[in-house]
Amino acid sequence: MTNQEMTNQEMTRERLAGMMNQEMTRERLAGVIDHTQLKPEATDEQIAQLCDEARRYGFASVCVNPVHVERCVQLLAGTDVAVCTVAGFPLGANLTATKAFEAERAIAEGAAEIDMVMNVGALKSGQQDQVEEDIAVVARVCYEAGALLKVIIEAALLTDEEKATACRLARSAGADFVKTSTGFGPGGATVEDVALMRGVLGPEIGVKAAGGIRTYRDALDMIAAGANRIGASSSVAIVEGAPA
Repeated sequence: MTNQEMTNQEMTRERLAGMMNQEMTRERLAGVIDHTQLKPEATDEQIAQLCDEARRYGFASVCVNPVHVERCVQLLAGTDVAVCTVAGFPLGANLTATKAFEAERAIAEGAAEIDMVMNVGALKSGQQDQVEEDIAVVARVCYEAGALLKVIIEAALLTDEEKATACRLARSAGADFVKTSTGFGPGGATVEDVALMRGVLGPEIGVKAAGGIRTYRDALDMIAAGANRIGASSSVAIVEGAPA
């Protein structure tokens, strides 16, 4: 890592020490959570419940598969809750044109945020230009429509050096956030990965921690390590565990 990245990591550790002594209220915490339902068997009833909970608790967004975007937009009309969906999910092995079409179509139906999966195989093959272009094409689609792009790197499949490289490529390609995990890989978010990502990215790019975050303490640890967005299906339990 560069000296600047090591300095960023030191700042992250200082922030961790300070924030662990602070309480985060339910309202503040809910405002950084993407309330997530990405299971393939999710029913219409479960999607309606997801949107109702997001409305009641004030979550940042609901994160759903593309087939549910239009309905979620209708259910959440008149609220501040955004609709987030996925592209190239969960493997990242789709063609770039397919990911771009998924993003474009979802945005046309009302999605405000796109979580795309990086081409993990290309990264591990050393094809950095291909990885960056894959992200940049989707980033342009999002930028032109005013939507946010979060790039999922599936950290559990990567070495620390590959995680750092993935973050740099996502940043240079125009991503708004880099996200730890799909929740469908071999592992979820870890405090160590979040701190590494924040150290590489610096303060300008968002870090989304997702996968295995189930309690208020889990969420607080991720935020203290540098995450400014949390992806979770246990969102209600997380905020209910926070101070009122």
